Amino acid sequence: MGHPMAGHLVAAGHDVTVYNRTATKAESWVGQYGGTAAPTPAGAAADADFVFLCVGDDPDVRAVTTGDEGVLSSMGAGTVLVDHTTASAEVAREVHAAAAGLGVGFVDAPVSGGQAGAENGQLTVMCGGDQADFDRVAPVIDTYSRACTLLGGPGSGQVCKMVNQICIAGTLQGLSEGVDFAQRAGLDIEAVVATISKGAAGSWQMENRALTMAEQKFDYGFALDWMRKDLGICFAEADRIGASLPITALIDQLYAQLQRQGLGRWDTSTLVHLLQD
Repeated sequence: MGHPMAGHLVAAGHDVTVYNRTATKAESWVGQYGGTAAPTPAGAAADADFVFLCVGDDPDVRAVTTGDEGVLSSMGAGTVLVDHTTASAEVAREVHAAAAGLGVGFVDAPVSGGQAGAENGQLTVMCGGDQADFDRVAPVIDTYSRACTLLGGPGSGQVCKMVNQICIAGTLQGLSEGVDFAQRAGLDIEAVVATISKGAAGSWQMENRALTMAEQKFDYGFALDWMRKDLGICFAEADRIGASLPITALIDQLYAQLQRQGLGRWDTSTLVHLLQD
């Protein structure tokens, strides 16, 4: 997702230097958008006013921020670091503290909208951090987002993303059952979706995934491997704050079944496959 997001920054007139642990991917980005590539995170962040990262999980965030040759080793006081990774609130607070000690601002800013949202510049960005840092970086984030909101202090963006993933998981399971039920009942699924999507059952998932679920097309979109990673973060935070996630826990086990079938790279809507199979 970082590939097209960085491209939007170039299109908006910003000077952009990129880093990817797979150097050929960075070189491919330069070939497509211009800009430059650096061999290390620190090299990419040197002399930058704003630094954006979008990696896999907590260890990756630590590696490219506070690790050897991480971005904080070269960022100057008064700059702002933005993390678009879906990670834990704990690591967000940890990096915020490390950055603050250097006079660097930090905003945790996980996104929703998938690859299509990144490519179309229509991501929803959930932010946590200090108001002054958010105010500085929000106009830049606007180049690839349709909504960018500060939810509270450090970690708040990550907690909001957890809410997002909990809601998506429940919606997809309900949609899976509805699609399978309609098909077994002999209804025209296109007519069903066209009708109920305009009512209280309507959702982004229904409008964008119901028909592909009915057609058993899953080899694209947000991989269920990543969803399970995200749900694991939700469960850890739920334990910390004393929240109960019974439906989410059940859906997580359904995703685990699909992983055991070797389908971990398929879209999160693959839940319906367990009903169709």
